Amino acid sequence: MHINSHFAVGVIIASIFNYFFHFNLMEFSIIVSFSFICDFDIFFSKFAKDNNHRMLITHSIIPSLIILILGFIFNWIVLILSGISYFIHILIDTLDWGTNIFYFTKKQVGLKFLISKEEFENLSDYLSKYNNPASFFDEKYYSNKIYLSIEVCLFILMITFIVIYAFEFILITLLYIPFIYFHLTRHLHLKKMETS
Repeated sequence: MHINSHFAVGVIIASIFNYFFHFNLMEFSIIVSFSFICDFDIFFSKFAKDNNHRMLITHSIIPSLIILILGFIFNWIVLILSGISYFIHILIDTLDWGTNIFYFTKKQVGLKFLISKEEFENLSDYLSKYNNPASFFDEKYYSNKIYLSIEVCLFILMITFIVIYAFEFILITLLYIPFIYFHLTRHLHLKKMETS
């Protein structure tokens, strides 16, 4: 799932619980940030197996468990919800391509709805057919109407929940724009590379 969708999930979670706990801006922002922060591990892909950032410890359940434990130790609901947001991100990532959820196994696990078993087992062969290997994943994602529909639904739910439960933080949804802009421009760039 793209970072904009993870962001939307974070806003939904923070908005719902704002109804019960009345967060300030910093608390609300922390919960939202932990819903997508692990995707910045892409900058450390070179340290990952097959340069796949989802094989790093940041894409396992370990950080979310640490955050949850700290939340319970300090009795701070913001950290507890941040741990849950982080965990949901990892869980969602098991659905499209899979992730190294348990880290120490060094295996990418999950339902992997966007890649067949044959493609996964012979990935290098499939990637070699493209000018840029990232185009394989990009094409699979953007040709899947279910995933695109989920993105639209998450955006609608994000706006709905923040308006109902946390309208005072509505401006935070503006961060959705640069995240989706990044993915759309990257998509167009990869398409251009493949057609040239």
